[in-house]
Amino acid sequence: MAEEPTKTKTLQPVIILSQPQMGENIGATARVMRNFGLLELRIISPRDGWPNAKSTAMAAGAFNLMKPVRVFEDTATAIADLQQVFAVTARLRDMEKPVLSPDTAMEKIHAASNFGARSGLLFGPEASGLSNAEVTACDGILTYPVASDFASLNLAQAVGVAAFAWRNSTDIPGLYVDQNRAADNPLATKQELAAMLEHLEEELLQAKFFHPPEKALVMMQNLQNLFARAEPTAQEIRTLRGVIKALSHGRGKNK
Repeated sequence: MAEEPTKTKTLQPVIILSQPQMGENIGATARVMRNFGLLELRIISPRDGWPNAKSTAMAAGAFNLMKPVRVFEDTATAIADLQQVFAVTARLRDMEKPVLSPDTAMEKIHAASNFGARSGLLFGPEASGLSNAEVTACDGILTYPVASDFASLNLAQAVGVAAFAWRNSTDIPGLYVDQNRAADNPLATKQELAAMLEHLEEELLQAKFFHPPEKALVMMQNLQNLFARAEPTAQEIRTLRGVIKALSHGRGKNK
């Protein structure tokens, strides 16, 4: 008889706020997260510092019922341990990224969870939104069906829509992580993908691939988007790094 898979509840997405400008918005975000059962909040370079008294007051006790808030200096560090991240933004960029509805994004989060992959939802600052570099680092764009003539949402409202979509999706029976499956073939983390891309860029520079040189940033963004769409596993990233190393040796480097 086949062994029954070891199962736990599906993994929650992490909410990540990039450079939030007001402590009140962070507190309101925590409150609406806890309303819908989300427990992990990360903050990147909050303008008014952390901890923040105004945030605590606005949260109405939510922080006491959640995991401790983690603060990071940059986006790369904040998402390093995650395997899948969606940029929540109303603006479409001139790049090849899947554009998802809230329901579709939650389906992908559940699907990745079945491989033990942790997901995150990245929200930008209130005034300017996410940068192109932050969107490039993500696997897709989550956008809402808001009115075209009035699309602006408050930060906590935007998080609330996603939190509700998550809560609504968890009402579907049978959404669990198969731990046996998750251990067999884990997806690469953002840190592993970033390290491979850095390795690749170094070798492409040595090979004088970027021509003209000012195109390097756009070309690397294109490659990053390509690999993000492929959803590589950790083993595949290791294989790619071996390929890059072998090619560099092939042209006479490090002999």
